[in-house]
Amino acid sequence: MGNYWWYVTVLLRNEAAAPAENEEILYSAAELSGSIGTELQELPDGARMRLYYRSDEELSYWRNKLLDALEPWPVVKVEDLGKIENQQWSRQSEEAFPPLGVGRGLVVLAPWHKGKEPDGRIPIYINPGSAFGTGYHESTQAALELLEFVLEKHGFNGGEVMDVGAGSGILTIAAIKLGADRVRSRDIDPAVIEEVKGNLELNGIDPAMVTLETGDLMYGVDGRFGLIFANILLDPLLEMLPQVRDRLAPGGIAIFSGMTLKERGMFMSELADMGLSVVGEMAKEEWWGVAAQSPA
Repeated sequence: MGNYWWYVTVLLRNEAAAPAENEEILYSAAELSGSIGTELQELPDGARMRLYYRSDEELSYWRNKLLDALEPWPVVKVEDLGKIENQQWSRQSEEAFPPLGVGRGLVVLAPWHKGKEPDGRIPIYINPGSAFGTGYHESTQAALELLEFVLEKHGFNGGEVMDVGAGSGILTIAAIKLGADRVRSRDIDPAVIEEVKGNLELNGIDPAMVTLETGDLMYGVDGRFGLIFANILLDPLLEMLPQVRDRLAPGGIAIFSGMTLKERGMFMSELADMGLSVVGEMAKEEWWGVAAQSPA
């Protein structure tokens, strides 16, 4: 990586979205596209955000990732893009990633917020980087809340846990802190592995408790799992459904997140066709997740 960052500046006018929604939409796009820092400017008639990206990929790569992330919000317009010299991120990061309470008992924190944990909540420390899953996107929050719900009602079913599309490792870390003995954690991007290792260390988790691997969905995976979770997108989730059905232990549960409410009907139909029974759902704004159980 060079001594510079790429940036893309986007604009969202109030007539396109309610003022209160502007910040949420832009931060969602930032996380989905892999931004490593943001600067938000509130305008009288909307909001402007500059999103920063690592220089180990071409600017066109990040621009395309951002456009993909913005697909649900075509009203957000790209204003400018380019290169900026390397700079310190502490101030922007502290503003962009404040401690975030999730569900009934979790709190997600960047490492510089250690010591600010609310009483009674289990801390999950995540270093914001290029990997998806800082916890600030609604799909990640839905997955975490479903994980809490499933473990409270059903436990781990005595089997190994599988995290498909690990990203930052946030769901792997949450599962271990909520009682999992071991998690098999995989992602299609080899660069993610080092980020997961760093976040495991931040959380004081024994690396022997996590098997890290590079792989596409669950292709090539053997064995049975008491709990499988995947916070990705609709198309890969549909593709992996037969794999999940075949790899779940009897009575095992899968948590799927990363879909929109508009995609709920299609996915529910596919779950039924696979013989998986819904045990819980979670909606966060327009994002939706579901927990489904295999026959006992």
